[in-house]
Amino acid sequence: MELEEYIDSTYDEHYSKNKYQATEFIIDGGHGEGFCIGNILKYAQRYGRKGDKNRSDLLKLIHYGIIALHVNETEKVKK
Repeated sequence: MELEEYIDSTYDEHYSKNKYQATEFIIDGGHGEGFCIGNILKYAQRYGRKGDKNRSDLLKLIHYGIIALHVNETEKVKK
């Protein structure tokens, strides 16, 4: 439930003006997998720094993993 609420909030909050996230344009441009893997690495390395283990970093990491799975599945269907 927490993950679902986090993901829903990312679409409701700061991207609500034009209803599109930059990630969608990056995926459409053929760079989705690398973008997602890069963000997974970023949030994994950031987790636990500065003395706190920020739960939101883990949620972001998982979210980008889900997007990467979607990109992977979409690319399989196109082939």
